[in-house]
Amino acid sequence: MASDNFVDYVKIHCASGKGGAGSTHFRREKYIPKGGPDGGDGGRGGHIILRGNKQLWTLLHLKFKKHIKAEHGAHGAGNLKTGSQGSDVYIDVPLGTLARDAETNEIEFEITEEGEERIIQPGGRGGLGNNQFKSPTNQAPRYAQPGEDAKEGWKILELKILADVGLVGFPNAGKSTLLSVISAAKPEIGAYPFTTIRPNLGIVSYRDHRSFVMADIPGIIEGAHTGKGLGLRFLRHIERNSLLLFMIPADSDDIKKEFNILLNELKQFNPELVHKERLLAITKSDMLDEELTAALKKDLPKIPYIFISSVAQKGITELKDMIWKHLNNDELA
Repeated sequence: MASDNFVDYVKIHCASGKGGAGSTHFRREKYIPKGGPDGGDGGRGGHIILRGNKQLWTLLHLKFKKHIKAEHGAHGAGNLKTGSQGSDVYIDVPLGTLARDAETNEIEFEITEEGEERIIQPGGRGGLGNNQFKSPTNQAPRYAQPGEDAKEGWKILELKILADVGLVGFPNAGKSTLLSVISAAKPEIGAYPFTTIRPNLGIVSYRDHRSFVMADIPGIIEGAHTGKGLGLRFLRHIERNSLLLFMIPADSDDIKKEFNILLNELKQFNPELVHKERLLAITKSDMLDEELTAALKKDLPKIPYIFISSVAQKGITELKDMIWKHLNNDELA
């Protein structure tokens, strides 16, 4: 099923390559029976490197590849020959991938740009050959360095979707329907809670060949920050969005109360989320007449809002205009 293809958390074991040992060798040629030290250095062990790839949107390719191992460096040799470097292993990941140490849970880095490369497990350094230790007082060193040991350990990769606009709302608020209408995305849509069980991304075309990325985040329920419903698993995706579009249906019992519950869930999960710019879309508004619309306007939250209907294509163009202006503050009048 499509929903099984979205993987945003994996735990992998990374083992880098061991550094090659330096060589203890002396120059031996015809007529030069006692040449000086000419042992070469060992090669570096292979790194394990994460690399940003904007073509990826899930960590699925790592779900069944738990152990990743890089190549060891080769030993140095005589005639000052340096051992070959162990081959690095590159792991392509989606933009928005965060790397943690599994033991300490400490964040090590995050990948946010196409082609960005970060070493998640460095290879061991190669040892120095005996040529490196010669001196006026020690002209024939009979020792060299061993290579550094390989480094290994468990790492956690966690994906936080990068999108311009995140859709926030309770289940059945019309988020998936809007995404299907406003972009080329084909999310699963149904008349029951939690139809969306994974984030969906859509590229929304705007005027003059411009576009922005919208993410349909699975529905929040009250208590989501404590792990209820789909809770914590998906709230983290909202952290990456530049702008939050709250979506509440017109037939809600209390739009303002529903908005405050959603806002509180975000605040409890991460207080910084309340500082993100917010817009409000009242969905399913094709069922409203002018009188009902006017009555609802009197008690809406004090943020920019718009009445829309994805099915009736009402207010969709105006919604895109509003989003574009707020994403590009310099264009706001």
